[in-house]
Amino acid sequence: MKRLLSLAPALALSACVVGPNYVKPSTPLPVTGGSFSETARGSAVAATALPDHWWRLYDDPVVDRLVTEALSHNTDIRVAAANLERARAVLSEQRGARLPTTSPSAQYSRTQANSANAAAFGGGTGAPQTFQFDNFQLGFDVSYEVDLFGGVTRAIEAARGDTQAAQAQLDAARVSVAAETARAYVTACSNAAQRAVALDTVALQQKTLGLTNTLFTAGRGTRRDVQRADVLLAQTQATIPSFEAERRASLYALAVLTGLPPEQIDKDADACTTPPRVKDVLPVGDGTALIARRPDVRAAERTLAADTARIGVSIADLYPKIQLLGSIGLNATRGSQLFKGTSVNYSAGPLISWSFPNQTVGRARVRQSRAGADASLATFDGKVLTALQETEQALARYAGALDRNAALRRAEASSSGAAKLSQLRFDYGADSFLLLIQAERDRADARAALAQSDAAVADAQISLFKALGGGWEDAPAPTRRAAVAP
Repeated sequence: MKRLLSLAPALALSACVVGPNYVKPSTPLPVTGGSFSETARGSAVAATALPDHWWRLYDDPVVDRLVTEALSHNTDIRVAAANLERARAVLSEQRGARLPTTSPSAQYSRTQANSANAAAFGGGTGAPQTFQFDNFQLGFDVSYEVDLFGGVTRAIEAARGDTQAAQAQLDAARVSVAAETARAYVTACSNAAQRAVALDTVALQQKTLGLTNTLFTAGRGTRRDVQRADVLLAQTQATIPSFEAERRASLYALAVLTGLPPEQIDKDADACTTPPRVKDVLPVGDGTALIARRPDVRAAERTLAADTARIGVSIADLYPKIQLLGSIGLNATRGSQLFKGTSVNYSAGPLISWSFPNQTVGRARVRQSRAGADASLATFDGKVLTALQETEQALARYAGALDRNAALRRAEASSSGAAKLSQLRFDYGADSFLLLIQAERDRADARAALAQSDAAVADAQISLFKALGGGWEDAPAPTRRAAVAP
């Protein structure tokens, strides 16, 4: 009892935790009090809270289904989920360091010895004899490290921070996958729409070419008019293969994003000819909510907390370590004697270890830990600034895409009216064929530019939602997708 009482001061010191206590750093917010600068400059966005599943704002069941499948089966999300499980296992391991380590053991051996060996070293001189005997052993060892300076506590804090960072990284993977899935679907639909515009334009230009040939045959036109009409037709036809190729590429990417082989193209996405678009005002929230929601910012902050705790782990290694050791065993040459009092043996006592006076390695590790925490703080600040930058840029580009789209709609309407009027005037001989060709070219350019602008608006919306960092809430647990027949 006196020996145990002599360890009481050491046990009391186990509440001492060395190293800095983590304090969450402040974040640089916009000077406007948290609102984005682009929010007040247009009517396309509002400072209302971003919904949990932003892709449902498209009101498109195909988008909703594809994103849900991607969140359930995407391989990047599965990797991030596995990393989270590994981090949780490491945390469980660190927590186990608070408990005693126990090692039960059991052994049986049969030994044979010859007395002639003893005589060779000055033992007995009698006739050699052979001895055989059994040995039964049962043991139970216990060791417990006293957390004298909080090294175990800090290690648990670091593992907890790593686990929370891994959770945030899983959320970041979900944000990226949801955005890229919606983007792949929108791109496929947009290229189909642009291809349809090109096909309609080709049909009109083929009629113009046929009329030009008829006029040339009747002597009312020239060979140059026919060639100009054919050049315009060929230029439009040349755009169709690229639209189809990009559409197919997006469909292949969409299949992989949802956990399928690329050749297993989604039928609904393959049939889409009009890109979805959020027609209402987009909810974007404010800067304060953005910083709290963005998974990459949360991951950087939790990594900073873990690295701060590792400073304490390194400092604790500079101080003495105390382990309480104990063992009890039973040892007998016969099994019937194993549980008698004479077979009992035990040992108990503390083990003190200390890397002193040479602490060069330990102090170098402390400096490494402090430098790592400084780097994590800089990373956190950079993530915050990047989040604000990406959101402001996405807002500016979305506003620009909307303004350009509105102007192109007016241009398309005007060019279509001008082309119809030019066709009528040409039929009555009031305009030359050159004016008709130019009107057809203007209409084709305007329609192609509008289709491209519609794609740009949809892409800008998705980029904005991705920058806002939402969509990971209540996501399903990822699983490996079962094979689907093509």
